[in-house]
Amino acid sequence: MATALQTQTVDLVARFPEKVTADSRAGYSGFIVNKENLVEVATALRDEFGYDLLSNVTGVDYIAENKMEVVYHAFRTTGGPGLVFKVQVERVDPIELPSMVGIWAGAEYQEREIWDLYGIKFTDHPDLRRILLWEGFEGFPLRKDYKEGFFEEEAKPFKSRWPDGKHVFAEMKNPFRDNLKFPENFDPESYQPEDEKDLYASLERVSKPLTEGEMKTDHIVVNMGPHHPSTHGVLRVAVTLNGETITGLKPVMGYLHRNHDKIGERNTFLQIIPYTDRLDYFNSMANNFGYVTTVEKLMKIPVAERAEYIRVIMAEMSRIQNHLIFVGMLINDLGSMYTPSLYAFEERELILDIFEAVSGARMMCNYFRFGGVVRDVPEDAMQKIKDLVHDRLPAKIDEMERFLNQNEVLVARLTGVKVLNAEDAIRYSVTGPVLRAAGVPYDIRRADPYSVYDRFDFDVAVRYHGDMMDNYLIRFDEMRQSLRILEQALKQIPEGPINSQKPQYQVRVPAGEAYGRVESPKGELGFYVVSNGKPNPYRYHVRAPSFVNLTALETICSGSKIADFVAQLAMLDIVMGEVDR
Repeated sequence: MATALQTQTVDLVARFPEKVTADSRAGYSGFIVNKENLVEVATALRDEFGYDLLSNVTGVDYIAENKMEVVYHAFRTTGGPGLVFKVQVERVDPIELPSMVGIWAGAEYQEREIWDLYGIKFTDHPDLRRILLWEGFEGFPLRKDYKEGFFEEEAKPFKSRWPDGKHVFAEMKNPFRDNLKFPENFDPESYQPEDEKDLYASLERVSKPLTEGEMKTDHIVVNMGPHHPSTHGVLRVAVTLNGETITGLKPVMGYLHRNHDKIGERNTFLQIIPYTDRLDYFNSMANNFGYVTTVEKLMKIPVAERAEYIRVIMAEMSRIQNHLIFVGMLINDLGSMYTPSLYAFEERELILDIFEAVSGARMMCNYFRFGGVVRDVPEDAMQKIKDLVHDRLPAKIDEMERFLNQNEVLVARLTGVKVLNAEDAIRYSVTGPVLRAAGVPYDIRRADPYSVYDRFDFDVAVRYHGDMMDNYLIRFDEMRQSLRILEQALKQIPEGPINSQKPQYQVRVPAGEAYGRVESPKGELGFYVVSNGKPNPYRYHVRAPSFVNLTALETICSGSKIADFVAQLAMLDIVMGEVDR
């Protein structure tokens, strides 16, 4: 039952007269806060009203109104709907706003992303520099007046790529050309770093003073990645070591960045769906789920009831195969090369068979549509799902636990090695299994239900030590809860149409904004979409759990041994397609 705090309506206008106004734009919600009162209002939201989780921070360029807007979505870990507050500033450089990192540490990387792509400076930010683009990049690519290389038009579908039967290289007309900006008289072909300080200048390393009695030693920097197999992709982590103890680290990302948000703003609403598949490419069904839910909020359309159940079935199957791979690859990261990974991948392949049967693809499924799904589940595929849910998967999950959980090496490597406690997890906006393993029973399927999850009886998996062992075990707990949901969904699924809308080739979305979120296997996957009534979104943003969860990596690893770093990183279960977008 919801508590009074969960259902309390927050009237910021009454609490802060002349400092806050309601957002009265048609299709918009939330509050607009005066820039100079932002820290005061945000502090009250956290301390007085209980909004302890700052989930999403992003920017919007309203160029026609000569305004920049930063949008914040805050939630309570006790559950309930979120609160949206915004701050607007004139679109005149330098654009500056106070940082929220001192209130919610989870804003750190998200504010860096806004600086990187919009050029909004956050005063008092502890480390404001580019995060997805390299230091010499010219311009801020999410601004509406930015013209990238090969620019043709503002939005697809482009009228013609071959006007008058002739082609013109669009980059030759682009004022930013190749986006490179070097210091005067700098020759990149002949550049050689003179010393370690030059080599790591972009990481802004600082020397920490010695504490009393501490031995003076040389600190060294070890680069884990960007091609180290245990970084699970092109992630570089520069780890500062004192002996074998980690004293600091900086994740360096962006090697895979292609500006997914910008691509979304170029495409039509319908064209975006297959692009979401490429985010967390292990969980394209969950990505589809989050995006279409957001657009359906804007369109104010119902979802066919049978399709709701199909969506839940696909999402929970996806969660199970994700956690199986997590377990298999964790054992691989710890040094075992073979058997557990084979167990995990064998079961995953059977689930991918289901995805292929319903969508035509094993990984990039492109299966959800606004109002439903693209096609029904074939009878033979439905029978395979029932066989997996009722017989094979429960037995295989039990077998994997028996095989691993009494392994002395595994238990010794994981037990007592810290990841995050509850306070730090909330402060850094960490969501998903890592938050629940720290003792916070926060699951969006329960805290702020979407689709038909409120019809199912299941428990929020939670553990309380916050060490690597609990982070490992909670994945088994979650797989069993997913099986409970699947058993009920398969029993309750009704007959009927699989889409409430006619076949969609072009979608018109009313003007307004919406933030939709789902509980992906990695944590809160959110989409913020602004429509101006045209076929393409005016603003499209992905709140990627892999990206936000990395904010806590230095806190997780500081004081640990370098031998534990690989497993501690693995606990976040990141996918670089989602981190870099």
